[in-house]
Amino acid sequence: MGPPDLNLLIALDVLLDTGNVAEAARRLNLSPSAMSRTLSRLREATGDPLLVRAGRGLVPTPRAHALRERVGALVQESRDLLRPADTLDLSRVTRSITLRTSDGFVESFGPRLLARVEAQAPGIRLNFLQKPDKDSAPLREGRIDLETAVIGPTMGPELRTQALFRDRLIGVTARSHPLARDVISIETYLAASHVIVSRTGLDKDAVERPFLPEELSRRTVASVGGFAAALALARQSHLVATVPERHTTGLREGMFSFDLPVDSPGFTVSMVWHPRMEADPVHRWFRACLRAVCSQQSPDVANLTDDALE
Repeated sequence: MGPPDLNLLIALDVLLDTGNVAEAARRLNLSPSAMSRTLSRLREATGDPLLVRAGRGLVPTPRAHALRERVGALVQESRDLLRPADTLDLSRVTRSITLRTSDGFVESFGPRLLARVEAQAPGIRLNFLQKPDKDSAPLREGRIDLETAVIGPTMGPELRTQALFRDRLIGVTARSHPLARDVISIETYLAASHVIVSRTGLDKDAVERPFLPEELSRRTVASVGGFAAALALARQSHLVATVPERHTTGLREGMFSFDLPVDSPGFTVSMVWHPRMEADPVHRWFRACLRAVCSQQSPDVANLTDDALE
């Protein structure tokens, strides 16, 4: 047996990333027929079909799933080894960085993050995108550079994560609400009219639902798509919103916030990125900026006992 063709690793990495022969051919500047021949060589080398037909598309085999993270790491490491070790001069960097995050994050952390970036790298533009779902495809496809998330079982196994801060749920109302003038019990909390944040409008899909007791039944009279809308309704009505404390610091100004009278576990908000960006010097610097900004203590969260970085 002759030496392995290491170019096949690059082709395999792109094929597993795209799951599409034509798209892989486009990325590698090959013809579709040449890409098909490369896939045949990969199948012969691995002894596995790797990608199989399912309807009009291709799906990875279990062996392909097992290889994906290892192949990506090997390709990235080889690129790092062959890249000149230039010293990063942030003052001369010109590029955009796209951060996808949940509602409220920009209001609470955006100003400090912008100030830090502008002071060190004035040529960098930050694009903040709303997070409509938990799909990690934009990270894999390079459409976004970084996102914030509460890590769940649906997170792609190849993605990199690092904790940013701890958060917890609190209740929020207008200062004119009766709850703002009374001792809040579980009975008064449940009896109030609630607005929930749910992408489908269903109570079972409310984003705060996983962090509340399973048997808890609130009187929901409205649902919205984000924390900003929930707090805007609560500010100008008789509704109660249940939202993350640190995520919504800027949005809750002038409102009445209170500890929930029910057991509600805290949770960790992390940043997530694709392995292809692991060693990129600008990306590494930006991740450090985000960690620094999110770890700064704020008077609005001074009573949060578990807000240290994990």
